Amino acid sequence: MNCAEAVLAIGAWCDGELADDAAAALSVHVAGCAECRAEQASLVALRDEIRAQVPRYVAPPSLRARVDAELARAFADSPADARADAPPAPVRAAAAREAFSLAQLRTWWTRERRRWFVAGAFAGALLAVVVGALTGVVARHWGSDDIAVAAVESHIAATLGGHTITVASSDRHQIKPWLSARLDYAAPVVELPDSPFVLAGARVDRLAGRPVATLVYHYRLHVIDVFVRPLADAGDAPAVTMVRGFTVARATGAGMEWRAVADVDPPLLAAFVERLASESAAGQPAAR
Repeated sequence: MNCAEAVLAIGAWCDGELADDAAAALSVHVAGCAECRAEQASLVALRDEIRAQVPRYVAPPSLRARVDAELARAFADSPADARADAPPAPVRAAAAREAFSLAQLRTWWTRERRRWFVAGAFAGALLAVVVGALTGVVARHWGSDDIAVAAVESHIAATLGGHTITVASSDRHQIKPWLSARLDYAAPVVELPDSPFVLAGARVDRLAGRPVATLVYHYRLHVIDVFVRPLADAGDAPAVTMVRGFTVARATGAGMEWRAVADVDPPLLAAFVERLASESAAGQPAAR
């Protein structure tokens, strides 16, 4: 197991949701990897902080009364009421409400917990959101443009939904034709074999109402989305923008606009996207 695989499983492991064989393999990897061990510790701390500090909300009595009334009405019309030994409708309605509430809570908690811990790359961003909510800090956009905001929203939605990659491959010769079959333009795909930025796959997303190629790279425990679209569709925008705590770095090359989104340092992401754009313009170097 490598770090890219481990980062997708650490959250489920922290919650005891991995199968025994997967948990054993991950345990061996984490024992020998300081970065993944630190990621596990941060997720455990984040989980404990959320459980301790995120407020809980209780339904008001009026809502509970309405639910009870609707359930009682439904049970009053059911065939069970014809039985002599059937409990009174209000009793059965209360029991059904309680069972429904518990099932609903269990389903919600399982879904949200998996979303929160689906990738280590999102853990830092989620912690920033939680801390901001707890301290009453309102998120701000520094010099952001509409496309940068849309790119960050797409990045967050894909990460939370666990669908950052549709076609998984580190080979541009597999990714490029897959994208070309789904877009009305040929998006360059760049591999960086001598770099810590590893091509992991791609998906098709939407920006400004149009389908756009989205290349996915892994940098250590971070997931980076790179949106590649024709330069004719793009306008002027800052080279680096901060949106909701995420860095959005922009470059142009090979007739394309390249926008990278990740929770990494701005200079690092800017240099990365500039390299993608320049190598796509010069022609993809042969893998070494």
